[in-house]
Amino acid sequence: MKLSKVLMGVAGAITILTAAGYWYVFILGAPQLDPPQEVTNSGLKFQLETFNSQAMGTQRQYGVILPPYYNKNFLKRYPVIFLLHGGHDDARAYVDKYAILKVLHELYKNNKLPPSIVITPDGNDNRGSSPLFDPDYYDGPNGKVGTLIGSELVQVVKSRYRTLENPKFWALGGLSSGGWGAFNIGLRHLKNFNILFSHSGYFTDNSGPQNSPQQIVQQLSPQERQELRVYLDAGEHDSNLLASTQKFHETLDKLGIENVFYAFPGGHGLSGPDVGWNYFHKHLKDSLSYVGKQFENSQKNKVTNDS
Repeated sequence: MKLSKVLMGVAGAITILTAAGYWYVFILGAPQLDPPQEVTNSGLKFQLETFNSQAMGTQRQYGVILPPYYNKNFLKRYPVIFLLHGGHDDARAYVDKYAILKVLHELYKNNKLPPSIVITPDGNDNRGSSPLFDPDYYDGPNGKVGTLIGSELVQVVKSRYRTLENPKFWALGGLSSGGWGAFNIGLRHLKNFNILFSHSGYFTDNSGPQNSPQQIVQQLSPQERQELRVYLDAGEHDSNLLASTQKFHETLDKLGIENVFYAFPGGHGLSGPDVGWNYFHKHLKDSLSYVGKQFENSQKNKVTNDS
């Protein structure tokens, strides 16, 4: 009788833990236990916008963060940065999870990044958002996400905001599966984006070589290789992602493509100063500083060529 009660108690505890785990992962989305804190006085605002997507056959969302004083100088045009989210995220993730407003505020204040138009697309395919799978950042059976982001949303942004036209002033990057997505899409749309970056992403996809940047980059023309600028980092705890990023970096070096690569402490996870959301918050400062340097170099070259 006592054994039966013990077994029933164990079974009950397992049921409770299973239910709690389901709620934490599938309902809450496995939130960070010690997330980075967003600033409230940055002067920057995040706004969700919508547009009708022909590529996806439905209305889609994206987030936008306009640069300081955007509405005061109506003649000034700005560079553009697209930020792709990872699995089980959406267009709000960079604000709600990674405190991007704080990152941008610090970079603008320290002149590490020229004022830019920052776009956070909803990169989920027709299956929606789930912790069970990454978004399909390509044109496939679950929707034309590659066309949505790499072409369609680019034209929407150009039509709605005062953007610089030259792809040297357009950057596309992401974290985790968004890092893979940035290269899988960006390498096909180098007429729209010349700067690509990844945080703990991967470069060989299970869907095949046609969606693996490790293969796609080797098919670029010499001119495309010359124009491309790449930032890469990966967490030392993310052994598989680190290995994939390291191999991609070596491929870029062999192809003579300008790139930087860093292995930082930490990686994916739920808690710690170098883990999970904190990892991405911290190293967005690194990638966007790199992006800012490329924007500045292109601006200097533009002034020199115009004079």
